[in-house]
Amino acid sequence: MAQQTDRDPTRGRWWIVVAAVLVQLALGAVYAWSVFNGPLQEQFGWSKAEAVLPFEVAIGTIFIGSLIGGRIQDRRGPRPVALGGSVLYAIGIMLASLVSSADQLWLLVLTYGVLGGIGLGAAYITPIAMLAKWFPDKRGLITGIAVAGFGFGAVITAPVAKALLNGTDDKPSVFLPLGIAYLVAAAAGAALFRNPPAGYRVPGFEPAKAGPAVAGTRVYTLSEALRTPQWYLLTAILALNTACGIALISQAADAAQTVAGASAATAAGLVGVLGLFNGAGRIAWAALSDRIGRMRAFLGMLALQAVCFAILPHAGTFVIFAVLAALVYLAYGGGFGTMPATAADFFGTPNAGAVYGAMIVAWSIGGVAGPLITALLYESSGQSYTVPFTVIAVVALVALALPLVTKMPTAPATADAQSRT
Repeated sequence: MAQQTDRDPTRGRWWIVVAAVLVQLALGAVYAWSVFNGPLQEQFGWSKAEAVLPFEVAIGTIFIGSLIGGRIQDRRGPRPVALGGSVLYAIGIMLASLVSSADQLWLLVLTYGVLGGIGLGAAYITPIAMLAKWFPDKRGLITGIAVAGFGFGAVITAPVAKALLNGTDDKPSVFLPLGIAYLVAAAAGAALFRNPPAGYRVPGFEPAKAGPAVAGTRVYTLSEALRTPQWYLLTAILALNTACGIALISQAADAAQTVAGASAATAAGLVGVLGLFNGAGRIAWAALSDRIGRMRAFLGMLALQAVCFAILPHAGTFVIFAVLAALVYLAYGGGFGTMPATAADFFGTPNAGAVYGAMIVAWSIGGVAGPLITALLYESSGQSYTVPFTVIAVVALVALALPLVTKMPTAPATADAQSRT
């Protein structure tokens, strides 16, 4: 067995991909939050802004887990970080079932938001950094697959959560069985995580020396990456792409009912279907970026969202609304599928956990700003989505300037850096 592994160092790496997707399916359940908005508002009398607060806090605290988890992973490996993050995430969800009155919004924020968000961040970053090391020959595609499960998580969770919510008057109680399910799936996948062996190379693969998706040759530490303008430009691109897409994700079920006149059941079903596009976008845009280049891909994502958000509030039929929403989900997911490969290209893979883990602050910034701005503009404009969606369209349009000015770091490569790539 050992000799066979020596002859083919890539043997078994696709099983690690399967394990990574299983973990991400459990974590991606967070994107089904809009299914909970209405039931929680109805039971506790919370406003829309209050009902979406646990989701905002969960997204807002992800970077804490990804930053800490990424640094530990680079030193200790992916398995303990993924297991620890999965357990913390699931415990946070299960404890959210203890909420029993309107004045306990703080408890839902603490459990689902803080505990769940930090655990989610730690578990999320590990398969991304790990698989970038296993698949240098398919960096864009594989990081897209690595996070596709996250997008697909809502496909499973949305209808299941809706059924559980319909079966009880105590809406928070559904978090207990959901949390248990997340724990089983995430822990099972994380148990298989491991980094490739020292000196690992893919037989026959040589990094591209030219082309739109050529990777850099220098390996950066986190502190070195933070001293480059490129780290901040990439973080800003991810933050703005996230803010735009998640503005719709946080309100998808409600917007489908308000704009397109869908029923609650139809809207919940749409949330589940849209999760398919979130996941597919992570694979499709990441793979496309391998061919056309990372920055061209981000230009496409932002331009697509600008057009869709400009039209969305005027989508008078459910079909038009669903198509536009699906395109937004594709572009939103594409950002998370493409950025890990972009960061690896710019800064190398040995410290990918720390470098991209810190970059996840963009997810937290965009994840808080997008839903919050949308909810506040919705309520201040007479419960209409015209103003909030138009504002998001303008944000996406302005953000197009960033990929145009973002170039590969030009610091010269060193012999030591090249040996570690």
